[in-house]
Amino acid sequence: MCVMSYVVGVVRGVTVLDDIMYVFCELSSTILLYDKDTYRQLDVVIEVDGMKDPCDMVVSDRQLYIADWPYSIWGVSADDDSQVIKWLSTESTTPMFHITKLSVTSQRLLVTSSDPPSLRQYSMTDGQLLRVVELPWYVKELHHGVETTPDTFVIGHRGTSQDEEQWAVSELFRFCHT
Repeated sequence: MCVMSYVVGVVRGVTVLDDIMYVFCELSSTILLYDKDTYRQLDVVIEVDGMKDPCDMVVSDRQLYIADWPYSIWGVSADDDSQVIKWLSTESTTPMFHITKLSVTSQRLLVTSSDPPSLRQYSMTDGQLLRVVELPWYVKELHHGVETTPDTFVIGHRGTSQDEEQWAVSELFRFCHT
């Protein structure tokens, strides 16, 4: 049996927590909520004032983290949707980087940057940068990264040691520095 729900717009992010599915569309500042079993839209929506172009979303410890391309990450409490904070801004960082994808593990948030291609790991308890993950010289474009175990990362990328146009999935380990 297939149950469908229709969302008007280009869906850019979906995550599930408990019985609620959180969805946002391209160029929107609104997060729509759905019942995860019936796919019916709930009457509640979350407005993230200042969010312009959300591109990814993850959830950890009842907190939604939303990547807002290119320079921000928003934090939204799943228990109190009025608790919205700009969790991270990269506009004033050196070097500046473009946030494209997010991944969570335990108490760490892994941020994928498309420009320059890099992975940055942050503490979710205090927002501090824990490390920048070094990428091999041949990685020309980074699409996504996840931490599989401490100090081990899997990345989807363009550029291999044999062909700079080839797409690949690679495992990186002990390439990290603080």
